[in-house]
Formats: sequence, C-alpha cells, structure tokens
Amino acid sequence: MARATVAIVGGQAPAPILERVSPVTGDVVSRVHASSVAEARHAANVAASAFPAWSRTPPAERRAVLERAASILLSRSQDFAAAIGDEIGGTADWADLNCRLAASILREAAAMTTQIGGEVIPSDRAGSLSLAVRRPCGVVLSLAPWNAPLVLGVRGIAMPLACGNTVVFKASELCPRTHAMIGDVFAEAGLPAGVVSVVHNAADEASEIAESLIAHPAVRRVTFTGSTRAGRVVAELCARHLKKVLLELGGKAPLIVLDDADIDEAVGAATYGAFFNQGQICMSTERVLVHEDVADAFLEKFAARARALKAGDPRLGRCALGPMIGEQAAQRVKAMIDDAVAKGARVVAGGRLDGAFLDATILDGLTPSMRIYYEESFGPVASVMRFGDVDEAVSIANDTEYGLAAAVFGRDVTRALAVAERLETGICHINAATIQDEPQMPFGGMKSSGYGRFGGRAGIDEFTELRWISIQSGSQDYPL
Repeated sequence: MARATVAIVGGQAPAPILERVSPVTGDVVSRVHASSVAEARHAANVAASAFPAWSRTPPAERRAVLERAASILLSRSQDFAAAIGDEIGGTADWADLNCRLAASILREAAAMTTQIGGEVIPSDRAGSLSLAVRRPCGVVLSLAPWNAPLVLGVRGIAMPLACGNTVVFKASELCPRTHAMIGDVFAEAGLPAGVVSVVHNAADEASEIAESLIAHPAVRRVTFTGSTRAGRVVAELCARHLKKVLLELGGKAPLIVLDDADIDEAVGAATYGAFFNQGQICMSTERVLVHEDVADAFLEKFAARARALKAGDPRLGRCALGPMIGEQAAQRVKAMIDDAVAKGARVVAGGRLDGAFLDATILDGLTPSMRIYYEESFGPVASVMRFGDVDEAVSIANDTEYGLAAAVFGRDVTRALAVAERLETGICHINAATIQDEPQMPFGGMKSSGYGRFGGRAGIDEFTELRWISIQSGSQDYPL
C-alpha cells in the first residue's frame, strides 16, 4: 500500500510561521507554516491533477481508505485530545466526543461509497434509454472552524472523498495542529498523493486565501462551517464565481418546555445543551422558553445545576467547563450579560469572568431590548423566558434570524410534535437536547443558519453532479 502525501502545503519552508497561543496559559502550543496565496492555489492545482484517478477509483477502495482512517483516528485519540486541549481549551469529554463522532462520520461516508446511484427515467422518444446519474464534481474546498475541530474538519472531507472528489482543506488558524493531524490520518490510511491538501494561513490572510481558492477554476464545490457573518461573505464570493456552496452557520437554538414536560429531563437537556463546550456549538441552547405554570420549578432546578458548573483548567483534571476560545470572546459574552442586566434581566446563576474562563450563566427576564435576545452569544449563557400558551412560545422561538436546531419537551408527544412542526429550524428534537449529531442524518439549517445538508444521502446530493445521459437506438427523423 503506497503511503499518501497529504500536503501540508509549503510545510518545508522556514517562514512565515503561524503560531497558536493557548487560551489557558498564553503559551505558544502550535507552530505551522502559513501558506501564501500562490501556495494555496498550488494546492488546488494538485487536487485537480489528482481528481481523474481518484474519481475512477472503485468504491471498495475508497471505502477501505475511509475505514482505515476511522480506525487510525481512534487509535490516536490521546494525541487528538492533547491537541484539542492545548489549542482550544477543550475538556476531556469534548475531545472524546470529537474523536468518536469523527470516526463515525468516516465510517458513514465509507458506507455511502456504494450508494451513489441514479435512476432510469421514462422517455417520450421511442428507442431511447434515459439515465439520471451522479458523478463526482471535482475539487471541493472545505473551510472548517475551530470549535469542534475534529468533527467539523472530518465532516468537510469524508463525504466529498466518498463521492470521488478531491479536497483542499483550509484549516482554522485557531487549531492548526489538530487540523494538520487530520491530514496525517488520511496519509497513514493510504490516501493517494494530492487527493487531500491542508492549507494553513496567518489570521490576517484568511480572507485573501479563501477568496483565491474559491476563485480557482478547478474548485467546483465549497463547504463552509462558521459564523453567519463570515458565511455571507463566502456565499457572495461563491455567487460571483458561480460555485455551489454548502453553508452551516450560526444558531440561536430554543428549548421549549411545555406545561406537561418532565421537568428533570428538560433541566438535564438544557444544562447539557447550553453549557457543553462552554456553549461554543452552533446547536447550543441559547433560549429556554418555559410555560409559566412550571417556570419557577424549572428555574430552581436549572440554576442549581448551573451553579455547580465552574469553568476550570482542563489540564488539572476532569472538569465540565473549560475556557472559552480566548479572553476577547469571553469579554464579548460578558458584555452581553451586563447589557441584559442593565436593562432589567436577573443573573440567576454564574456570571463570573476570569480571563477566558466564564462560569455557566443563567439569565431570567429577557426582553427584545437586550442584545442577547437576538445576537448569538456562542458562550455558556442560557436565557430563560416565560410563555402563557403554545402560540406565544412558537412566536418567541421563531423571533430570530437563525434557524438551525430546536427542542420541545412535553409528555404528550403528539402535542409536542405539533409545536415542533411550527418551528423554523432545520433540526428539532422532541424530549431531547438541542445538541445532537448523527452522521447519517440530514444536518443543516434555515434562514441565516445557512443552506444545504451534510449527512448520509443528503451529502451525496451536495457533493455530486446530477447528469442526464441518453442512449438512442434505431434511426431518427430530424426536421432538418
């Protein structure tokens, strides 16, 4: 088995260097080569050269590479956990979830290699056989964020490879070592040279590198996961160059607690959904809408759970919350909390800020005049709001530009389902947390949370071209 050369583009050059500083210690924890625009474009050229052979590789061989990559990734779980802890301050639980889910994504993509089918479409022409077939589209540019570095990094690579595409993976400057290790996994799995290239960039050159890759003529698909603000820019660039793009952007997930809900279950889901990974997940529960008849009982139990969650240094043992991605991010969230308090909200739990560490925080009494009512906090903050009837709950839940994930809690599942069907989100869970991901499920949002879907057969549709091919038998009678 030939060992692949997954290009950490320009990796032999001595400069320039991208350094990542730990959000916990302030020390430099990673150093990688930062590619120039020319090097980034070279990566796309290499991917284009590798495309013909990889696109013709039999499904069984593509499946084998992806399966090996999953096994290798799991065997390196401790290395990935160390990198995630160093670069983003991720806890042991967060690193473990990233490893397990990323391996599942690879295995699901492996299973999809033999599911890229088509259909025979009846033709009105005698003697004509018409086929709708799916074919690889070419080079896929994957732009991945830092917050779930393994899950979101692997997700932007696995299904494109399964479909026969080659990939240029633009790593996040906030977790360069973690993302570089993904390239190492594919190399060890035997991926042919040039099929995946990893491009690093200095923070102040991210936009220029991304634009040069989007504009590259060999790039035929773009996938971006990140903020809605950045996603708008990517979408505009893709439109300018007529490139199809899959966008998975921000969220403001509501969790609705109906008057017949199991309060303990709802509290558990809200705690996990709001505070896991310091609330730095696109599906994080940001708004908890509780029926007024059960609001006090719910809030008492929710606050007790939150008060027990103190942000700590993940290097010092197993802790539930680590630091946010940096002090600036933590200060931004604290400013939103202070704004809400100044306008009448009450801090029920948490609120303590120490550098990049922000304790799990609950706000009660939110109103539309407060920044945090509409803005995505992307931090460990949950805002509780009371409602009197279902119509009011639905109205509040939909009063946002975002539409990614939601949850509804109620013992009457038929009633809860009726509420879920009225929510303007791409994902909704009944009697479960807003944070859920399974590789075979269609994952994506509505409104400003993006468009397109990762996962299973939906991913096949995103990363292939649908072509019409006809075969005509017999002589034809043309008008000219």
